[in-house]
Amino acid sequence: METYGDLVAAEDVLLFVNAAITGTGQREFHSGAAEQQLSLDFLHEYMLVNYRGPYAAALALDINDHNSALIVRRLLETSRDATDEQRRTEGRLIARRLRLLPPQRVYRLIGELRRAKVNNRRTRAILRDWLATRPDQALDAVKYRAGLKLALRHTHLRPVAEETGDFLYAPRRRPKYTAPLLDAWRRAHYEKGALYELPYTVAEGFANRHGIPRAAFLQKIEPRLTGLERLRLQESARALGATAVTSDAAALARMPLTRLASYVLGLPPAARTARRAELTDALRGAARRAVRAAGAEEGSWGRVTAVLDDSWSAYGSGVKRRRPLAAALACHFLLAALAGEYTALWTSGHGDALLARPSGPTPLGRRILDALDTAPERLVIVSDGWDNAPPGLAAEVLRVWRTRLDPEHRTSIVHLNPAYDAEGFDVRRLAPTVPTAGLRDAEDLPALVEFARFAEGRTDLAELTAHLAARTERFLAADGAVRGPVVGTVAGSTETAETAGSTETAETAETTETTGSTETTEETVR
Repeated sequence: METYGDLVAAEDVLLFVNAAITGTGQREFHSGAAEQQLSLDFLHEYMLVNYRGPYAAALALDINDHNSALIVRRLLETSRDATDEQRRTEGRLIARRLRLLPPQRVYRLIGELRRAKVNNRRTRAILRDWLATRPDQALDAVKYRAGLKLALRHTHLRPVAEETGDFLYAPRRRPKYTAPLLDAWRRAHYEKGALYELPYTVAEGFANRHGIPRAAFLQKIEPRLTGLERLRLQESARALGATAVTSDAAALARMPLTRLASYVLGLPPAARTARRAELTDALRGAARRAVRAAGAEEGSWGRVTAVLDDSWSAYGSGVKRRRPLAAALACHFLLAALAGEYTALWTSGHGDALLARPSGPTPLGRRILDALDTAPERLVIVSDGWDNAPPGLAAEVLRVWRTRLDPEHRTSIVHLNPAYDAEGFDVRRLAPTVPTAGLRDAEDLPALVEFARFAEGRTDLAELTAHLAARTERFLAADGAVRGPVVGTVAGSTETAETAGSTETAETAETTETTGSTETTEETVR
C-alpha cells in the first residue's frame, strides 16, 4: 500500500527531474537569472538531503549539462554522507556523465571543486580517469590551458609529455616545441601566419591581438573551422564578404535535431525561403535519425495532433534566444516522423513551420479545441504553459475533456514544457488532469512521453523507482568509453593513473579531505 509519504516523495522526484531538464540558471522570458539560480539551488539542496539515491540517479536521465555538473559537484562535496553502496553507484554515474559533458564545463567544475576545497581520494580518482579519456592533451593545453593546469594541480597529476608541462607552467622555457599545436601557439605571438594553424577559438584571440580585419581572418581560418563553427559563422562571414565560409551540407546532415532547428530559426526569413528544400530535408533527416536512436519506428504512433507554441514568449531571452521555439519546431518534425497521420496547429495560426517566428499571445485553449476536433490518438502540446488568450481556457477545456468527454483516456494527452518556472520550482502545468514533462531537446521526446505518465493521477513510487533503476542500468551499460593512456602520476606519491574506463577508484576510494596533500594512496583495479 502506498502511503502519503510515498506520494510526496514521487512528486518531489518528478518535480526535480522536470527542473533539471529545463532549468539552466539563465534568464527566461518570465524570470531573471538570479531567480532561476536561487530556485535551482534550493531544489538541488532539498533533493540531496532528502532523496540522495534518486538525486544521483538523475544523472542517468536526459537532464541538461548545467544540472549534471551541479549534481556531480554536490555529490562529491558530500561524500561523507553517502553509504558504501551509494558511493559505488555514484562513482559509476559520475564517471559516465563526465564523459558526456563538454570539456570546458568539466574544467569549470574542477575549478569549483578546488574553490570548495574538495580534493579527497575519490574526487581525484574520478577526475584522473576523466583526464585519461581526453584524446589529445596538447589540444586541451592550447584550448583550455587554465582549466587543464588547474586540473593537474588539483588531482596531483603530471602531464603526459614533459613539454606539455613546460607549456603550461613555464611557456618561455623552451625555444621550440615538438608538438605542432604547442609550437604554433608560441609562434602566433609574433608571427601572424602561425595563428592559422590553431583552432578557431584560439586563433580568434590572436587575430584580435594582431589587428587582423575580421573578413580576412575568417577567409584564411576557414580550413580550421569545424562543421558547427562554419554553420554558426556563415551569415556573418557572408555579410563581411568572406566567401570561403559557406554552408556545409555534410555538417547540416550530421547536426542533432534541436540544434539544427535553432540554426534554422537563426537564419533570416529570406534565407530560409531560398533554402527551403535543403533545410526541410535536413530537418526531416535529423528527425528520422532521432526516431531510430530512440528505438521507435516511423509512423508507429498512429494519428497524432500537435499544438505548438509560437507566441511571443517562445522567443525566450537574450541568452536563450528562440530556444522554446526551436524545441517546438524540432518536435514538429519529430512527431511528423513518429506519426502515421499528423496534424500541426501553431498558436499563431500560421501553417509554414519553416518560417515560424515568435509573435502574439498564447491562445492555447482555442488551439486545443481545434486539435481535439481532429480526433487524435495522441495530442502533444509543446508550450511554456502561459495560456493567456483568454487566461485559463486551456485548463478548463482539458478538465472537461478528461472528466466528461473522454474519461476512458481514448486520447492520450501530454504537455511538454521547454521553460522552467522559477517561482513554482517546476515547469508550468496546464491542468492537473494532464501530465506535464520538462523538455530540453526534442530528441528526448519519446522518453519524456513515457516518463510523463508518472505525473498523471496518483504516482506509483515503486514503479517510478523501478523506472529510475532501469534507466540507470541502461545508462551505465551503454558506457562504451575506450580505455585511454596513462595521464601521469600523482606528484610526490605512489598513486598512479589507471585506465580511463576504470571506475573502481571512484567507487571505493576513501572520502577523507586531503586538500593540498601529497599523501600516499594505494588503489587497485577491480
